[in-house]
Amino acid sequence: MRADVPVYDLSLIRGLWEVRVKKYRHKQKKEQERIEKSALARSNTRPASLIHGFTDQLLCLINNLVFKVSKLMNHAHGLSENELDGDKWMDFPKELQWMTYMREWHVRGTRICRLPEYLPLFSELTVLELPKNALGELPAEIGKLSSLKELNVSYNRLSRVPPELGDCENLERLELTGNRNLSELPFELSGLKKLVHLDIAENRFASIPICTLRMSSLQLLDMSNNQLTDLPEDMDRLEQLVSLFIHKNKLSYLPHCLTRISTLKMIVVSGDELNSIPTKLCSNPDIKKTWRGEEEEAYIDCLKERGESTTKNNKVLREGRRKKNFTESLVLQLFL
Repeated sequence: MRADVPVYDLSLIRGLWEVRVKKYRHKQKKEQERIEKSALARSNTRPASLIHGFTDQLLCLINNLVFKVSKLMNHAHGLSENELDGDKWMDFPKELQWMTYMREWHVRGTRICRLPEYLPLFSELTVLELPKNALGELPAEIGKLSSLKELNVSYNRLSRVPPELGDCENLERLELTGNRNLSELPFELSGLKKLVHLDIAENRFASIPICTLRMSSLQLLDMSNNQLTDLPEDMDRLEQLVSLFIHKNKLSYLPHCLTRISTLKMIVVSGDELNSIPTKLCSNPDIKKTWRGEEEEAYIDCLKERGESTTKNNKVLREGRRKKNFTESLVLQLFL
């Protein structure tokens, strides 16, 4: 048995009551001023305050009712509280604008090409996951999300990042992987002093963005599969860096400044064109050097030691090795 769900514009209902309450309060204020000037002020003060409190309670009840009806409508339309998934979605549902209490958005695999105008209303939003959609740009209003901590817009169609994103001072994780046409980041992102994870792999960066070197809390930087030919000599400004992924570029050497980053524990770099590595990174006994082929065998040995089945895993690895040439990657693992 199917029940029809009536759809109303809740904004009109709430707006109507807010206007009425505002007018009533204004009228009540005028009346209160008149009473205070008269001899009846002392005797009528308490009733006036009781009526004023009643209007506050009434407005609160109306807001709660709008919230509950909104949730029921979302459920009837198959809308999850914080998730949109699948190519059936071509735009954000209108009901979403009333869910400003949400702290997380998870939107993936849709055909949505732009973010809604009401995005700044979600002031409590901390996680914005938007991978594998059709987004062509990020609006400047994204900078108003002051509580945002995680932003993932990987595998979209971005060609630029708005400078206003630098206003999200609480951002800790930023993922821009696989946008293909992305080749630079605005200098304003230097203000992201709490950022610890930056992934801009699989794009068109010819050099490490200047703003990146000013992200003082950065611990992981992934710039693999870009168009890098060298690294800046002042990379040691990243004093908290732990992991650096720069494989699948066109690097022929690693700068000596990397040896001055005391927190650095891992560097992954393609070895096919690499012909110069700082001596400290090569000869230090605390540095483990592993080629990808050896890494695969080590993975199989690890499975054996844990008592797990290796037949299927071994077959998959060897089939892959036979069908394509693996790019040799040198992994420098620092145990400090």
